[in-house]
Amino acid sequence: MFDLDKLIRANIRRAVPYSSARDEFKGEARVFLDANENAWGSPLPERFNRYPDPLQSALKERISRIKGVPAANIFLGNGSDEAIDLLYRAFCEPGRDNVVLVPPTYGMYEVAAVINDVAVRNVPLTAEFQLNVEGISEMADERTKLIFLCSPNNPTGNSLDRSDIEFVLNNFSGIVVIDEAYINFSRQRSFTTELQRYPNLVVLQTFSKAWGMAGLRVGMAFASEAVIAVLNRIKAPYNVNVASQELVMKALDNIEQVNAWTRKTVEQREWLRKELARSGRVEKVFESDANFLLVRTANSAGLYHYLVGKGIVVRDRSKVMLCRDCLRITVGTEQENILLLDALKQYT
Repeated sequence: MFDLDKLIRANIRRAVPYSSARDEFKGEARVFLDANENAWGSPLPERFNRYPDPLQSALKERISRIKGVPAANIFLGNGSDEAIDLLYRAFCEPGRDNVVLVPPTYGMYEVAAVINDVAVRNVPLTAEFQLNVEGISEMADERTKLIFLCSPNNPTGNSLDRSDIEFVLNNFSGIVVIDEAYINFSRQRSFTTELQRYPNLVVLQTFSKAWGMAGLRVGMAFASEAVIAVLNRIKAPYNVNVASQELVMKALDNIEQVNAWTRKTVEQREWLRKELARSGRVEKVFESDANFLLVRTANSAGLYHYLVGKGIVVRDRSKVMLCRDCLRITVGTEQENILLLDALKQYT
């Protein structure tokens, strides 16, 4: 049975969070003399001399209306990577606890585990890139605090079977993290709709992919109010800067444009998948629900360096588990995709 209090590290339960000036004051004022800011402004035209809202309240309210998730169930961080790190720091005792990962998957789950001295237990995906639910059940024990699942998965591109994910959620007493960085490119229903059903669920999303704001570094975590409260307790006081908050707010006024770009990306993904399959330069193009394609070639290293020589950069994933001789190719604009295919035609 899921018991959040038992999962939280003892020192985290005892910790008193840092209280910033902007935490202590709520409301409107004309003169701010509480945070030791530079009252004269900054060299920039915007007034970046003031600290940002530490809890990003206005931005969360906007996201809440779009996602249909209460603001109290939303955490915003410096990319999804901050939420990943905080989950380890909040729930895993260094040197004692472990995490279950399902490679091939997003590499930061393991990097964050190593940084936080948390043992990694790998349960590889099946040959079809789906969950080995029996293997996960056998590998998880009383010291397993987190299971990370990426769906659609990176680098394979496919969505994990929903019933398998639900099986893990129903049979694991720790926290299940579902990373939905690429959910906008998929027809799968987001697990944010299941937050009330699963108190042990954390869903990660991002503004870096479909929203095209990777440079702003704003990630989202959706979970129960209790889990969000833990993350807020241990995060840095001003973890999302003023510029990022304001620019994301402006971007949220352009949902139709983002949706149009997403539809175009999906159209280009399917066109590129078919063209790559008939090009004769790849052995297999894997199905994808993301904004990239995983392809298997006869000589991935050679093809990778050839494309670099042509000024086209893809990702060599050949050393990743189950991805022998594979390249990961992001779906570009129509012109970029044509340049890629033209380069492949010249490859010998």
